[in-house]
Amino acid sequence: MILLDPDLDSHPAPSTTSAKSGSAPVLATISKNLRLPSTRTLNRFLAEAQAVVRLKGEVSVLLTTDAAIRKLNTQFRHKNKATDVLSFPAEGIGAEEIAGDLAISVPTARRQAVEQGHPLSTEIKVLILHGLLHLNGYDHETDDGKMARRERLLRGKLGLPQGLIERAETPKKPRPSKATAKAKRP
Repeated sequence: MILLDPDLDSHPAPSTTSAKSGSAPVLATISKNLRLPSTRTLNRFLAEAQAVVRLKGEVSVLLTTDAAIRKLNTQFRHKNKATDVLSFPAEGIGAEEIAGDLAISVPTARRQAVEQGHPLSTEIKVLILHGLLHLNGYDHETDDGKMARRERLLRGKLGLPQGLIERAETPKKPRPSKATAKAKRP
């Protein structure tokens, strides 16, 4: 079940600081790509991904703000910073009927979507899949690549691009400075 934090701005205004004349269609496309998808769309994906992961039990996904996820991250992981996705596996009585909860920061997902060059809906789906794998017992920090391999396989089945683990493992190419770029010109 997808839940929306009431403090979440689901349709932020696009940045117009670099807008040029004739760029209205570009801004409209950017704005559309960075809008929050419908809960109906995300609920359909959640059900599909949960089936592919083979995770039984109810899953709730809270789409929230950086401030709220930072508070959760501080409270439960003792890390005082915003993050993209947190997973909370169910424990105790009733855990067989409830798989757990996910919290996703929409502003962080939006920034990551821009960095990756894909729509916000795609980034949220990548985060949901990653979180579901954590709920299913995977832990990429300790499992010698087992979660990364499983995530890669399932992303292929779900038609999703590069996942979080691969992004973290892929070294970013440094952008050349202006001085370096000038020096390389013939």
